[in-house]
Amino acid sequence: MKYLMWLLKAAIFFTLFAFALNNQQDATVHFFFGTAWRAPLVLVVLAAFAGGLVVGVLGMVPRWWRHRSAARRAQQATPAAPAQGATARDHGI
Repeated sequence: MKYLMWLLKAAIFFTLFAFALNNQQDATVHFFFGTAWRAPLVLVVLAAFAGGLVVGVLGMVPRWWRHRSAARRAQQATPAAPAQGATARDHGI
């Protein structure tokens, strides 16, 4: 199974590498006020992907904070549970 996973990772890597080699032509991204950015197409795609990741993570941060604080409050509100693995003999039964 370990070798199959390495083979899958290698196939994904070589597919993306071939994509990068086939898309080396310059692409122009036009911004506002007449500014433009010229770069290889693969860098434009990579920058768009990275920008999407950043926007997605920043969009999730408030929800993560709410869930984390709610979990902390719930943990403090619950009483201490009995020790795991305790038997009837340990409780005098």
